[in-house]
Amino acid sequence: MTQMVEHLKSFEIETKEKTEVINLEKKDNFIIRDDKDNKYEANAVIIATGKIPRLLNIPGEQEFKGKGVSICSICDAPMFGKKDVAVIGGGNSGFETALDLIKYAKKVYVLEFLEKTLGDEMTKKKLLDAGVEIYTNVAVKEIKGDKFVTSLVYENRDTGEDKEITVQGVFIAIGMIPKAGFAENLVEFNKIGEIIVDKNNYTKTQGLFAAGDITDVKYEQIVIACGEGAKTALEVYDYLK
Repeated sequence: MTQMVEHLKSFEIETKEKTEVINLEKKDNFIIRDDKDNKYEANAVIIATGKIPRLLNIPGEQEFKGKGVSICSICDAPMFGKKDVAVIGGGNSGFETALDLIKYAKKVYVLEFLEKTLGDEMTKKKLLDAGVEIYTNVAVKEIKGDKFVTSLVYENRDTGEDKEITVQGVFIAIGMIPKAGFAENLVEFNKIGEIIVDKNNYTKTQGLFAAGDITDVKYEQIVIACGEGAKTALEVYDYLK
């Protein structure tokens, strides 16, 4: 990211930092307003705000981020070879995370807050056949550790009893929060709040584009987001011509 910022600064491009876009509308041109009452006009706009992970907001979550706590199984699963790992979330996101982990981890647990899992039943069967333990109706309360994660505490919501399991990794997979509400009148969202784009990153509004994790393009990886950003910039160039 630092290299990308330095690359950007090598061009004569004005940047506005520590400010948030709160509204985007289109009249003759696009009108962008931020939280400092600034207004900008543009002939074309690229939305690349990404998504932020939903977090548990429990003790140990931030403390052990990168020290056993992860939000990306594709990125980090190989680091947990022969280790015990817990996945928080029993939807498809949690199930797919667990699928990534069973290739490497010694033991995988899936913990779901609701009384039943919401993930695909076929995937659930694969996990159970692989020895994954799935706990439902539990609330994760704390992630413990020393320099790295050593255990996880959860509450059985039926009995109110706290239990602790020994794990060296915790993968949080309870969904992502897209950040594009400021453009809700100009774009279409899918059921999880991602902006729907065509193969060239056009939204439903002429002159408005979107790129990266904020879109419904499959897979959320830095290399893919960067490629989508480059492709979109070229599309905007052609559009403005």
